[in-house]
Formats: sequence, C-alpha cells, structure tokens
Amino acid sequence: MSLAQWADTDTLRAKQIWVEYQRGHDLTARIGQTVGIDPNSGRIWFGESILDVVSQRDAEGLSSPLFFERVGSDTYYQKGHR
Repeated sequence: MSLAQWADTDTLRAKQIWVEYQRGHDLTARIGQTVGIDPNSGRIWFGESILDVVSQRDAEGLSSPLFFERVGSDTYYQKGHR
C-alpha cells in the first residue's frame, strides 16, 4: 500500500489495534515513546522517534505505511502554545 492509498479505514483499524494492545500490556515504561502501527498486519514497533520506528521496520525488509502515536499522550505532536 502506498501513502496515496491510505484510507480512513486504515486509521480506524490502527487505532483499534492500539487500543487492544494497551488493554493487554503495561506501557508505563514506554510513556513518551513513539509507536508505529501497521493496520494491515497488526504489527507494532516502539522507538524514540518516528525515524527510529521506521528504521526498525525497514531493517525487517518491510515498507508498509504506519500510523503513529505517542505512548501516554492524546496527540503525537502539538505545535505552538500561546
């Protein structure tokens, strides 16, 4: 799947995978880390940044688009505070 083929259903599926994962795992030690979720395979990678997660995925020879979240946060990135 290319980024151009990413659909709203992919986002919903990735969020569903993430909710289910959180129910079964203690993520206390991972708060603040980046998580990359593949909505097609259900695979999850953790890292310090998006680039870190993508590097891990690439090292496995995979290229599927990922959905990103920050562990313990409602938003991944928020720009500007006034």
